[in-house]
Amino acid sequence: METISNALFWISNGLLVPVVVLLLLFFARAILLAGGFFGEFYRRINTQKNFARQLEELTPENAGEKIGLLVGDNNTLLQQCLVKLYSHRENTAYCERLLANFEVDAEQELGRSRTFVKLGPMLGLMGTLIPMGPALVGLATGDIASMAYNMQVAFATTVVGMVIAAIGVITLQIRQRWYAHEMNDLEFISKTLYNAKQTPAQPE
Repeated sequence: METISNALFWISNGLLVPVVVLLLLFFARAILLAGGFFGEFYRRINTQKNFARQLEELTPENAGEKIGLLVGDNNTLLQQCLVKLYSHRENTAYCERLLANFEVDAEQELGRSRTFVKLGPMLGLMGTLIPMGPALVGLATGDIASMAYNMQVAFATTVVGMVIAAIGVITLQIRQRWYAHEMNDLEFISKTLYNAKQTPAQPE
């Protein structure tokens, strides 16, 4: 039994360095995600009012003109989808597939935030528990310096893991609302374009 316990102890200690390295990598990725998120948030503040106004004025008669205004710089996932939606407005099956693909792409974008939400606390907990063994050994042998160092590592990894998870939670919740709203807008635009196709031409 002692042999098994020692093997588990050495395996656990050997995982500390990979866990710390992964925490640092995830922390760097989380900071980049937060920076991109705030940039997108600022862009949406500047464009959302105009976008909502154009949607309110969208009718089957002026669909072509309004879609051109809604597309804008054609950089975002929503705007790219709008271009394809208008270009293939005659093909109902393609438009339905396009909306389904938009939802899949949105879920893929949310996947990064979900990864941080799940793995941040997991790695933080591992980074907390692994140094506790050597810290207890240091306490038992009277090596207070070793115990203090291991406790410092344990607390630091916990904090970093929680920060990663917090960034993931905030970006996940807000982006879920963004994509749900965009999905509703795309469905409305798709139906409007379909109605425009069905509207008979007015006699001259």
